[in-house]
Amino acid sequence: MAKAVCLISGGMDSAVAAAIAKSEGHEIYAITFNYGQRNKKEMEAAKEIAKWLNAHHKILDVNLRQIGGSALTDEIEVPEEAEGIPPTYVPARNTIFLSFALAYAEVIDADYIFIGVNAVDYSGYPDCRPEYLEAFQKVADLALKRSVEGKPIKIKAPLLYLSKAEIVKKGHELGVPFEKTWSCYREGEKACGRCPSCKLRLKAFEEAGVRDPIEYE
Repeated sequence: MAKAVCLISGGMDSAVAAAIAKSEGHEIYAITFNYGQRNKKEMEAAKEIAKWLNAHHKILDVNLRQIGGSALTDEIEVPEEAEGIPPTYVPARNTIFLSFALAYAEVIDADYIFIGVNAVDYSGYPDCRPEYLEAFQKVADLALKRSVEGKPIKIKAPLLYLSKAEIVKKGHELGVPFEKTWSCYREGEKACGRCPSCKLRLKAFEEAGVRDPIEYE
């Protein structure tokens, strides 16, 4: 059974991507980052998803709050609407996370890294684009002892070209417990239903014809 490192944030995209990895027969090594995000509920959600996957799970501390520059790590207002690259963009986040995932994959001799990035219905983040992943794959192929020795680690983004509605349908098909996921950018007992992430999620479930099982304010 091939090993796969799955980046799990607690959101629905990463949960579905990891579920796809499991459906392909991989042994799942989940990795979650405590990166100084204001909202800690997503880490609790990630723990629940990892349990559901029966995954080996690590939570790594990488304090991006010390760098700042994002509404997710700084005291910057989360907008309800945003044009261009929104303030919820975290500088270099996927590059940092994928770098840690590469190191972990090499140590445990994993063949794959799964990441739930999406280039169709997404928030304008530059590190969710196909060309970004292609470039990072080239870095991975050059940077690792394992790759130089002829065993490159493949970065897989199975949701890259799916709409959010298609992601919901795929997760529903795989039995993903969406009630355990957390998408909201804001801190609260219930999802706000107003931030860009909540709006994308609500629209996706509606278009997929699937009931969203989480509670909203």
